[in-house]
Amino acid sequence: MASAGTSRLCFRACQFRKCPVGKRKYSIYSEIPVIPSIFSRNYEKCCPSSSIPAMCTFSKNCSTSKIYQTGPMSKYEVQPYTLLENDLKDVYTYIRKSLQQNTHIDDLYEISTYYFDGKGKAIRPMVALLMAKAMNYHIHKEDVPLLTSQTEVGMITEMIHTASLIHDDVIDQSDSRRGKPSVNVMWNQKKVTMAGDYILAVASMLIARLRNNDVTLVLSQVVNDLVQGEFMQLGSKETENERFDHYLTKTYKKTASLIANSIKAVTILSGANEELCNLSFSYGKNLGLGFQLVDDLLDFVASSAAMGKPTAADLKLGLATAPVLFACEKYPELNVMIMRRFQEPGDVEKAFELVHKSDGLEQTKYLAEKNCQEAARLAESLMESPYQKGLIVTADYVLNRLK
Repeated sequence: MASAGTSRLCFRACQFRKCPVGKRKYSIYSEIPVIPSIFSRNYEKCCPSSSIPAMCTFSKNCSTSKIYQTGPMSKYEVQPYTLLENDLKDVYTYIRKSLQQNTHIDDLYEISTYYFDGKGKAIRPMVALLMAKAMNYHIHKEDVPLLTSQTEVGMITEMIHTASLIHDDVIDQSDSRRGKPSVNVMWNQKKVTMAGDYILAVASMLIARLRNNDVTLVLSQVVNDLVQGEFMQLGSKETENERFDHYLTKTYKKTASLIANSIKAVTILSGANEELCNLSFSYGKNLGLGFQLVDDLLDFVASSAAMGKPTAADLKLGLATAPVLFACEKYPELNVMIMRRFQEPGDVEKAFELVHKSDGLEQTKYLAEKNCQEAARLAESLMESPYQKGLIVTADYVLNRLK
């Protein structure tokens, strides 16, 4: 097992040897554990192809599918943020300007711009603009500038994401975010809630100004999913199978939908056909799921200083994420703790210990790998360009990030 200071987890190469937990096997092709078939079926059931095109399954055809080997990024000498340096440098400036132009209330402006200080990873606008560049190249067979509307989608994406963070901080009573006091510590919670609503309102105005009905529908779906995902997070399911369905669907709605739909939006604006729009959506969906799985993993193995927020935060909030759900296979006593949302004294500490004693972390990393591998595979089908390679590198970055 990996030490607590790293997000990379080692897997032993075994040849069809039984795993210590359950009936999982190690494959001589993948050299990493095959997820139990029940979870593969659950994944497809909770995220049907009608709502999430080209869904990647995790164990089906595992032995014959082409796998992108994540790891060192030297395979492609590109850095996504460097590629988009000129396109990303003014995103936060434009956001703050838009928020300032639509209010004369000083407190509202101050609160709503608190997290737009340029210190975030800005991965969502980065991926959206990277896909826009890759699609523009794929369609026009040359490097063409971003459309103004595509750049605005990147900005809107970050605004929707940040509004959700503000609401999360109020709901979760968070003390810190990105290495500084959270908004609900700095200001009255009623004002903070209204500031989150204000960001969404301005983002909605910017969406309307794009004057593209298809893009409006796609980006409106994000807000719909965010609200439903937050409601789902407030509840628990009785049985183990239902819990995993619940977790995957909630993860898609709260995290992956924003990335998937924003990437689809910039692809629509590029003039792409339906097939390319579905491809970009699937890339974003897999990248988003992988991102959240890694985030759930880091909550157990990273330091608070590295994350910029407290670790084991999900357990303290009563949430059972993938590491805990996988650990239940070896330690069924976790099921009782999950149903009472880790509220009894010692629950958080005991659950944290059992997750580390189980293979829950390895299985979560494997699940994240499968999503990132699928995202990279989809990117490989686009015309070769620095931006296409950047999409592949981004999948590697998401999988191996430390915070």
